[in-house]
Amino acid sequence: MGHAKLDSKWGYTSPGGLLRYPEEPPFPVKEYDAHYDHIFEMMEELEAKGEILIHRITEEHQPVPVYTRTGRIKLIPTNKLWHHKSCGQCGNIPGYPASVFWFMNKFGLDYLNEPHQTSCTAWNYHGSGTSNPVALAAVWLRNMHQAWKTGYYPLIHCGTSFGSYKETREQLIMNKELRDAVKPILKKLGRLTEDGRIVIPQEIVHYSEWVHAMRYRIAELYQKEGKAKGIDVSNVRVAIHNACHTYKMIADDYPYDPEVFNGQRPAASTAVMQALGAQVVDYSTWYDCCGFGFRHILTEREFTRSFAIQRKLKVIYEEVKADVIITHDTGCTTTFEKNQWIGKAHGMYYPVAVMSDVMFAALACGAHPFKVVQLYWNCSSYEPLLEKMGITNWRELKKEWEDTVKYIAELEKAGKYDQLMEFFKEYDLYEPYSRTSTGKPKASATANMPLFKS
Repeated sequence: MGHAKLDSKWGYTSPGGLLRYPEEPPFPVKEYDAHYDHIFEMMEELEAKGEILIHRITEEHQPVPVYTRTGRIKLIPTNKLWHHKSCGQCGNIPGYPASVFWFMNKFGLDYLNEPHQTSCTAWNYHGSGTSNPVALAAVWLRNMHQAWKTGYYPLIHCGTSFGSYKETREQLIMNKELRDAVKPILKKLGRLTEDGRIVIPQEIVHYSEWVHAMRYRIAELYQKEGKAKGIDVSNVRVAIHNACHTYKMIADDYPYDPEVFNGQRPAASTAVMQALGAQVVDYSTWYDCCGFGFRHILTEREFTRSFAIQRKLKVIYEEVKADVIITHDTGCTTTFEKNQWIGKAHGMYYPVAVMSDVMFAALACGAHPFKVVQLYWNCSSYEPLLEKMGITNWRELKKEWEDTVKYIAELEKAGKYDQLMEFFKEYDLYEPYSRTSTGKPKASATANMPLFKS
């Protein structure tokens, strides 16, 4: 197995097509031979030997090419996606996945909202050390087999899962001992292919990469539907926080773009804000962790609090006076939000709205702040941001939502479940029924799937 040096790798495509480079470097790239890129050539070799099956990205996934830090072309599938969600995201910030689904419905895309468990168990690994490489690999391969079996391509919502899965893939491809150890486990679980291979996706894709790939379509929707409602984000000052788990773990595998700091900083989240026309403001501690860390939030919580308040919130509030901190990982969003009121209790209050890139983009495109973006779950001060965006009727929208919640509770209390489901079909919720841009209700791929099955 060989790999071209920097001077000669431009224009290179591996025999199986997994490893690709453009004809010219897209931006200044450090002069080293990217270790991680070897993985793709090795995957092709292992598939040829019959050890693995690569879940490939095809035309039905409507892939969009993006650049990674090394200039490699990474394909981001945008259609027919299987949603691997986040434990913390769905529990703490449900407007996060709801906004992703809302966009997919708007664009008429096909997706499967997996109703069963999709945890990665990486928190055990980071937080307590109770896991091990074999267990992590078995869980990841189980989940990837589930996606492959359904015919949908996996999209990872959680930054921790995304980082852990990238590391696990590298270990699996580089280490035959690990592959041999995990196969008996998967065989017992029924998670090997019929000819005994393990399933590994061509690319491991985070939802923020999907938002990045879709940024121009999102910008078109903003012009068409957001601005028509009087929404204008051009005067909003946005501070970007990139999650350690997304771009510091296997750093060579995350989008970079010539239009975002000349390719010298992660592009996802920043690029969609630029496409919408918001003011992206730079600040001195952009590289720092939010304080959540890989285990600090579990084992050294005071470190998390002091870091979040002193190194991030204080700087963003005083140095650049941002209106909103844009994140793309659940842990970062929660850390920034919760530490604002913790700081307030100690006389260190730096109020800034916090939400994910896709939540902000959905608001800009006219999504309901409470039905879809579900801001009532957020505890940072988001109301001034809504006012500045031109969503000045947020009080009426909140009252509408609160009345709806009461109505749903009354139906549920009376046991009128059929009436409840009919209501959901007509109401603009994201799942399992939602209105598309045509105005007609659309059933998702999981609409008729039982939530619980053995």
